[in-house]
Order: sequence, then structure tokens, then C-alpha cells
Amino acid sequence: MSSIAEIGRVLQDKTAPLKDRFRALFTLKNLGGNEAVEAISACFDDESALLKHELAYCLGQMQNVHAIPYLVRVLEDKSQEAMVRHEAGEALGAIGDNSALQVLQVFAKDPVVEVAETCQLAIGRLKWLREQSSAETDLPANPYCSVDPAPPTQLASLEDLRRDLLDEDLPLFHRYRSMFTLRNMGTTESVLALAEGLKCKGALFRHEIAYVLGQIQSDACVKQLTQNLEDASESPMVRHECAEALGSIATPEATAVLHRYLKDAERVVRESAVVALDMSEYENSDQFQYADTLNKISSGVSNQPEAVET
Repeated sequence: MSSIAEIGRVLQDKTAPLKDRFRALFTLKNLGGNEAVEAISACFDDESALLKHELAYCLGQMQNVHAIPYLVRVLEDKSQEAMVRHEAGEALGAIGDNSALQVLQVFAKDPVVEVAETCQLAIGRLKWLREQSSAETDLPANPYCSVDPAPPTQLASLEDLRRDLLDEDLPLFHRYRSMFTLRNMGTTESVLALAEGLKCKGALFRHEIAYVLGQIQSDACVKQLTQNLEDASESPMVRHECAEALGSIATPEATAVLHRYLKDAERVVRESAVVALDMSEYENSDQFQYADTLNKISSGVSNQPEAVET
């Protein structure tokens, strides 16, 4: 049996701790290939919306067209949670293949606003790849190696980027471009500008703000992320992303906040706190990668994780 199959068994084991399944998932993402896509896609029947959302995210980041039919089925399945369907739509945009355009156009009018907005963004990305990407060759580099829902924009002043980010009359794709440009800048000033977006309208937008703040890993936004996490009236998809961002930041203050949400009323928030604390433990360790369950497929004698560079 292949290593991928063995890691897939960890991911697919519904009795395994969630943090172990997450580590297996990200190991499969890093290994890549059709077999890994199939092992990941086999878990879309899970009860955990958090896990299923992360499955879709990883499939998008892998950019393997083999995943498209699986993601389309998830997007079309109205019984799936909104945050899972949204992530499937975003993943189709991340893969960047025009074969997904027709289904994205259908669900760009979905009654679930987060799904509709996600598909509109994905269409925007496909259009940009087709029509503009070759012309915009001097865009700021992405230091995070992620496939984003929108490209950065031409460098502008921080104040101009902040203005466009927070202007709710602008198209969402335009605002996202400013968002990712501010993220790539990675300064305290850009972090604080991004954190202002946590008070904007639109759960999808606020959730993406929390995601990029987690990528930057600056402690300058712990207070703002905590405020949204503490707000019981906030969308669970935003609160979950704030929890994961705090896990990435991994300061003692951020970790202390997460411990308070291990018994939250919302399952996705509880589970995010568990995963985020595992992320925090990793960030404060000497491990080479978060997604490390390769020791589980060895003899089981060694407790030291096998390092895989990402």
C-alpha cells in the first residue's frame, strides 16, 4: 500500500483526533497527485464542516484539474454547509481551469450570499487569468506561496490601498486585490489597515481578512481578531477563521484566548480552537511543517515527525 493510501486512512478515520486528521490532510496536499486528490475527496461525507471546508481549500491549493468534478459536486450539493460550498467554489477559482466557468456562473446567483460572492470572485479570477495576467507582470510577489482568490494589484500607497479595501461600493474583486497587496506588504501599518476590514459588511469579506491576518502572523491584530471571535452574533465562518488566525500568530496572549473557545456553542468554532491550538504548538516548536503525520506510516517506534520541506 502506498504512503498516500496510508496517510489517507488517517484522514478518513472519523474516530481519530481532528488535529491528526488535519495533519494528514496537509501532508496529502503537499505530496500532491491524483491519488492524493481522491483520498482527500473521499471525506466530503464527514460530519465536520470545518474539516470539509479545509478539504476543499487544499484541493484548490493543489491546482490539480482532477479535483474539479469532486468540487463541482460539493458546490452543487445544497445539503452541504455554506462554508463548505463556498470553499469548493473558491477552490474551482484557484485551480484556474475554464472548464469550471459554466458551473461558477450558475452559482454566482446562489441564494446563499457567501456562495454567490465566492463564485463571482472565482469568475473574476478566471477572467483575469485569461485576459490580464500576461499584461500585469510586475505585481508584488506573494511571500506566502498561496493561491489566492484574487491577484494583488499594482503597488500604490498604503492609504490608497486601505481606502479601496474599505470602500464597500467597489467590486469585491477589486477590494480583494487591495487586500492581498496589503498582505504582501506585511508591515504593522498594513496589518492594522487590514484589521479595519474586520468591521466591514459581508461575512465572506471579514472571513478573508481574518485568513490573511493569520498568514501574516503579526501580533498587532490579536485584539481585533479576538473581538470578532468573542462576538457571538458574528458569523461562525468568520469566528472560525479568527480562531485559526490566532493559532497561527501563536503568542501567549493569542493562545490564552483560544483556550476559552474549546467549549463554544458553535461546533465549527470549538473545532477551530482545537486545530488552532495544535497550530500554535507547532509554531512554537522546531518541527519543519504543520502537516506532519508521516511518522504514523512508519513502524511507529519513533515519536519524532519526519521533516518534509514545503
